[in-house]
Amino acid sequence: MAMQKTSIPDFQITAKVVYVPSESRPDEGYHFFAYKIAITNTGSTPAQLMSRHWVITDALGKKEEVRGPGVVGLQPKIQPGQTFEYDSACPLTTSTGSMVGRYFFVGESGESFSVEVPEFYLIAPLALH
Repeated sequence: MAMQKTSIPDFQITAKVVYVPSESRPDEGYHFFAYKIAITNTGSTPAQLMSRHWVITDALGKKEEVRGPGVVGLQPKIQPGQTFEYDSACPLTTSTGSMVGRYFFVGESGESFSVEVPEFYLIAPLALH
């Protein structure tokens, strides 16, 4: 019996991180990072981003999980060839950390699938000295 292969869209996800000194209070153990995520549909069918799951880890190995609908209050439908970008932020109690996650989508024909967000690093400039 042959399995029917459904066309699951392909996505490419990139992240850019910026440390925000004006929002950070390093002496109080508060480091504020802003990040921009770009989600590009490199496949041939549209899909809608329904929810997200993040694992945020600080320099001490403390993990925080964040789950929720969509991103920044939106559940964008991303067409083939289209890129959806959004800005968000993450405070940490340490000057370095990382984020890794997963976006959950629904494709045009109703199938659910997820796309991994590759790990990216949150590093305050002062942590490099």
